Amino acid sequence: MPKANLFNMAGEKIGEIQLSEAIFGIEPNKSVLHDSVKNHLANCRQGTQSALTKGEVSYTTRKPWRQKGTGRARAGYAGSPVWYHGGVAFAPKPRDYSYTLNKKVKRIALKSALSVKAAENEIYVIDDLHVDEIKTKAFAGFLKNLGIEGKALVVTENVEEKVVKSARNIEGVSTTTATILSPYMILTSGKMVVSKAALAKIEEVFA
Repeated sequence: MPKANLFNMAGEKIGEIQLSEAIFGIEPNKSVLHDSVKNHLANCRQGTQSALTKGEVSYTTRKPWRQKGTGRARAGYAGSPVWYHGGVAFAPKPRDYSYTLNKKVKRIALKSALSVKAAENEIYVIDDLHVDEIKTKAFAGFLKNLGIEGKALVVTENVEEKVVKSARNIEGVSTTTATILSPYMILTSGKMVVSKAALAKIEEVFA
């Protein structure tokens, strides 16, 4: 049965908490994780690249010089792809790179990512994750007390405005809620700081 350390807001370890075997204790599926990350990156692509083809460049179609007798290479028109400022052969055009994954695949990928974090002891459960005021220095001190330096993902049950605003100026630290976790977010986050309520929500929604 996977476990995680339980901390208070002072960064003190106050015990351990059992994690759901079905979510945090499965054998990670590397192939599905790869597919999930690839899907996320593809969906993030803007697809706005564009170039002019030889039929779209603004040049005369007059032949620059006669075919033979000049000593130069043959040339048909100034917009040829082999000419400087000419059109582009097989020019890229705006397109949509996004695609969807099967729901079961998404769920397996999420459970695999969470299981990786649990196996590496990178999940820190906080008994009552809250801040009294919006203060970056105080939140940075909280993470330091936990022994977290560098990247971290803070997961709350619902959107906690004070937590979000306190963490957003700390380099490498991001926040999210329990219901919109993604494998890419988990795998690139470093440590996971999860409120006890958010953990219960994750186990309820993704079990």
